[in-house]
Amino acid sequence: MPEPGKKPVSAFSKKPRSMEVAAGSPAIFEAQTERAGVKVRWQRGGNDIGASDKYSLAAEGTRHTLTVRDVGPADQGSYAVIAGSSKVKFDLKVIEAEKAEPMPAPAPVPAEATGAAGEALAPATELEGSAASPEGSSSAAPSGPVPGSPGAPEDPIGLFVMRPQDGEVTVGGSITFSARVAGASLLKPPMVKWFKGKWVDLSSKVGQHLQLHDSYDRASKVYLFELHITDAQATFAGGYRCEVSTKDKFDSCNFNLIVHEAIGPGELDLREAFRRTSVAGGGRRISDSHEDTGILDFSSLLKKSSFRTPRDSKLEAPAEEDVWEILRQAPPSEYERIAFQHGVTDLRGMLKRLKGMKRDEKKSTVFQKKLEPAYQVSKGHKIRLTVELADPDAEVKWLKNGQEIQMSGSFCISLFLSVSPPPWGTLQWPLLLHSKYIFESVGAKRTLTISQCSLADDAAYQCVVGGEKCSTELFVKEPPVLITRPLEDQLVMVGQRVEFDCEVSEEGAQVKWLKDGVELTREETFKYRFKKDGRRHHLIINEATLEDAGHYALHTSGGQALAELIVQEKKLEVYQSIADLTVGAKDQAVFKCEVSDENVRGVWLKNGKELVPDSRIKVSHIGRVHKLTIDDVTPADEADYSFVPEGFACNLSAKLHFMEVKIDFVPRQEPPKIHLDCPGRKLDTIVVVAGNKLRLDVPISGDPAPTVIWQKAITQGSKAPARPAPDAPEDTGASDEWVFDKKLLCETEGRVRVETTKDRSIFTVEGAEKEDEGVYTVTVKNPVGEDQVNLTVKVIDVPDAPAAPKISNVGEDSCTVQWEPPAYDGGQPVLGYILERKKKKSYRWMRLNFDLLRELSHEARRMIEGVVYEMRVYAVNAIGMSRPSPASQPFMPIGPPSEPTHLAVEDISDTTVSLKWRPPERVGAGGLDGYSVEYCQEGCSEWVAALQGLTERTSILVKDLPTGARLLFRVRAHNVAGPGGPVTTQEPVTVQEILQRPRLQLPRHLRQTIQRKVGEPVNLLIPFQGKPRPQVTWTKEGQPLAGEEVSIRNSPTDTILFIRAARRAHSGTYQVTVRIENMEDKATLVLQIVDKPSSPQDIRVTEAWGFNVALEWKPPQDDGNTEIWGYTVQKADKKTMEWFTVLEHYRRTHCVVSELIIGNGYYFRVFSHNMVGPSDRAATTKEPVFIPRPGITYEPPSYKALDFSEAPSFTRPLVNRSVIAGYTTILCCAVRGSPKPKISWFKNGLDLGQDARFRMFCKQGVLTLEIRKPCPFDGGVYVCRATNLQGEAQCECRLEVRVPQ
Repeated sequence: MPEPGKKPVSAFSKKPRSMEVAAGSPAIFEAQTERAGVKVRWQRGGNDIGASDKYSLAAEGTRHTLTVRDVGPADQGSYAVIAGSSKVKFDLKVIEAEKAEPMPAPAPVPAEATGAAGEALAPATELEGSAASPEGSSSAAPSGPVPGSPGAPEDPIGLFVMRPQDGEVTVGGSITFSARVAGASLLKPPMVKWFKGKWVDLSSKVGQHLQLHDSYDRASKVYLFELHITDAQATFAGGYRCEVSTKDKFDSCNFNLIVHEAIGPGELDLREAFRRTSVAGGGRRISDSHEDTGILDFSSLLKKSSFRTPRDSKLEAPAEEDVWEILRQAPPSEYERIAFQHGVTDLRGMLKRLKGMKRDEKKSTVFQKKLEPAYQVSKGHKIRLTVELADPDAEVKWLKNGQEIQMSGSFCISLFLSVSPPPWGTLQWPLLLHSKYIFESVGAKRTLTISQCSLADDAAYQCVVGGEKCSTELFVKEPPVLITRPLEDQLVMVGQRVEFDCEVSEEGAQVKWLKDGVELTREETFKYRFKKDGRRHHLIINEATLEDAGHYALHTSGGQALAELIVQEKKLEVYQSIADLTVGAKDQAVFKCEVSDENVRGVWLKNGKELVPDSRIKVSHIGRVHKLTIDDVTPADEADYSFVPEGFACNLSAKLHFMEVKIDFVPRQEPPKIHLDCPGRKLDTIVVVAGNKLRLDVPISGDPAPTVIWQKAITQGSKAPARPAPDAPEDTGASDEWVFDKKLLCETEGRVRVETTKDRSIFTVEGAEKEDEGVYTVTVKNPVGEDQVNLTVKVIDVPDAPAAPKISNVGEDSCTVQWEPPAYDGGQPVLGYILERKKKKSYRWMRLNFDLLRELSHEARRMIEGVVYEMRVYAVNAIGMSRPSPASQPFMPIGPPSEPTHLAVEDISDTTVSLKWRPPERVGAGGLDGYSVEYCQEGCSEWVAALQGLTERTSILVKDLPTGARLLFRVRAHNVAGPGGPVTTQEPVTVQEILQRPRLQLPRHLRQTIQRKVGEPVNLLIPFQGKPRPQVTWTKEGQPLAGEEVSIRNSPTDTILFIRAARRAHSGTYQVTVRIENMEDKATLVLQIVDKPSSPQDIRVTEAWGFNVALEWKPPQDDGNTEIWGYTVQKADKKTMEWFTVLEHYRRTHCVVSELIIGNGYYFRVFSHNMVGPSDRAATTKEPVFIPRPGITYEPPSYKALDFSEAPSFTRPLVNRSVIAGYTTILCCAVRGSPKPKISWFKNGLDLGQDARFRMFCKQGVLTLEIRKPCPFDGGVYVCRATNLQGEAQCECRLEVRVPQ
């Protein structure tokens, strides 16, 4: 089942369609899959269809065909085709032969007549197949039986009981798409989303044209979800998708909507042919205020060409309308419609004219500042959306995808600022807080703050005030998903379960699994299973096969993890085999073996026949251990016993020996005797596996009852070294042990104990250890005599752990591992070794071999270059496997780089050769340390190093070569893994200078006059050719260059003339010459250093009349070494002396300045211009030129000066105030007087002028005293005194400062 959040991918690229077939004719259904080799099943009524006389199945590549022969009424019904998790249903309808005559294809018919034609050829859709009625008001629900009823076909795949079907509707009509979901197994109602295209969520478009409905039928336990479209438009056509998800399941279905134009024979509209169409179901978001733009579609015009109707009167352009005004106010999408409506045929010219016209934007009456078109924020951060309103008291609504953001659960906090109380009271700003959204209102500003943005906040937002709204889109940028815990290599057997586990930094992140570079998908066999658990992602293979081996990778948006899966043939390894037993009568015999696979079962055989368990014989299987227990052994139990694992060709055998105790009748006073009889087995050697129980049961006799004494010889020796040859014969005679003393064993309890009865003595060791090995002496005594037997006990164990292996010969993906045998082989020859490896940062060891390694070295392969690995080894003998050795030193498989590319000879002289090349195509994880260069004589195999060590450059000059020699050169790339393959010159190189005629390559921009400004640097580079190196000579005006300001820099391939700061003196003609013996080449350069010109000369006023003045001047004495481009003439009024430009870029040396003001005097000045700029100084007239005023001269009258002196007086006195402590307080009054009076403030008779807590202001006669944060101490009588030469005035008030309760 697809995971929630992932788009299901259909396995079919072409689906079979429902059809009507005449009785007796064949019916052919064709399906095409996305990939070749996909297993396809055909069904009818839920049952699979096989090849028969009735049905024919064919598959060719991706094409699959079902043929129903000789169709009859019994073949009518519902069919399906299944590929993987995709299922497509279609119907076969059988009609009578006379009704099946083909009908001629009619011309486009009205919308009312298309319903019948659409029903017959409706395409099949996934999981359900039925056609939708294309009438003006139609429904896309199928007309089959209701789901849940006995006649309804049961769909075993997905959550849908009935999927929405493709539909057709005419413009202005209505249509309903329905989806039914089974709810019998759901604890909660499913979540359903409707989409248009890929991303447009239709829940944000709910309104006049689109409604969503859902209901639940308790009787059938089916959820019904409906998408209802009313007043359909042409833009509604396209692909739609319905997604349904529950807690652990997800399903989706795609369907299409076709919208037909409702145009009759008399309603042909030529404008429709020029409308731009768009591809339905595009991946971009479509808003209400934007239309799709696409290509011009003339197909509709061609289809309706048979109609010839008079032009609609609606298309006639009104005579009184201005078409350009209409176009200027219209959106660009309406240009074509308006142009054809008003008869504009030159569309290109119309667009050019509109581009030059300034379009008046309609100013909003509600918003002073709207939202930006789009916002972007990183995931987890917050974003603020702010608008500014024209009315501060207007109500604001915020919408997200068309749904209002509710303020339920919010609470309001009023913030109060400590400011001076205005006359209208205290200022408040409400702040609405929400767990996700914060709504702020400050004056005319309204702000929506979204905190902790997630991908769910990526939506369209609107701010609505009254009937006007402004929109924006918020894009939430998701940070890259990183790998926090990488994948680990795995080694499994065929049929075992494989699970790759990886942890990423983001929960619910989208990841991609690849095998050997190919993306993995859910195949029809459900081979791979993908699982998400928070931040952990799992790839599960239930039963591994050999084809599953390879490199698996997990890709995220911020990295990747790589691991290797090794699948080997299933082999069974025996860790502990069953051993021969010797037991006495009535004793217990236990055969035990241990194998590598704990899931393997097996059977026990006795003399080749299967052993049936009973009350005395018990068979057990615990983990990897298989055990056969025989109680109360009898002589009949002596036989060969075998254990045969199921499914493996191996057999573990052992023999049970019955030890018969012979007791002869003797008279009284019988001497003691030890009765041991073991036919065919040496009496003095007993072998026991370490950890097992050792029990020595010794029958005795004697009268009187003898005393039994057990003793162990204390020995000294050394451990036996590992013996790699398992078949080597044992030398039982050779021993390095010596007997020093005997230890008496008399304990009756504990791990080592002795129990003695009348007729036997039992020596028991629980969990045998190496120290228990040795020679045991059993002595029986009574007054008649004594008897003694020596028993040799040998304890065998697994070998000791080998030493840490050593790594050598590290290659690109391989290395050689060597190790030494273990110090102690456990008493049994070492059969072989097991090698394991792991990545250094991992904790999982992976086994490299299932067959034991006989040698002490092994070449490990299939490693990933650049990854650090560690190795360890186990030793294995007949008893089992040792503990692992210490890990080897970490190492990294690194391969040498490939050979360099494009080796070429760059230059040759009599003793040198210059080589160049490019880096190798493959460098590898070891990087690149450098290159080595070698050469050898032609026909010789001895290579000589051209330089000591390595060079990091990709070029080299090989010096001191014999002249005339023919040499081959080769280059190798080196890294820590060693040198790579060499690249050699294709032909021998002759070390001899090649004479080349000198030739200057003068650049194009230097072939014309070179102009530089004074002070700028001059850097002229001229390449040249010639061999041997030419001699370069520079001259100026035929003379050699001299001076420190001009420097010449020469190289083997070019020459440079450099001047750090150019001066006028550097101008002139330069000549460069390259010479080789009697051959030379020359080039000439003209350098012009330019500067600003000097000011014009002799400016004068030649005439003044009316409002005009005629000026004249002479050209500047210094033109700056370049052409004068013109002059700038300026004028200045004598009163203000502000200069204004009158003429600019003026070419002549005389002009007339007009439009002067009568009665004013003017100065004039002129600047000269060239390519560098204007002159630093200007030529200015010495005397002002007055523009005379014609007529009578006005003489102003004389008036007597008046005395406006006045004593101070308060027009508004101080008033008593009562304020709250801590809030800044202001005392105000107004005063008048002339001259301006001096103001003084007093509190209780004390002058406040030096107190910093009081600030005094005086503006336009309004006096203000500000008391900052008053306290009760500031209360009292305040006096304001005004004084000038005419007198004095004062006013007072009382201030009371109250402490809030």
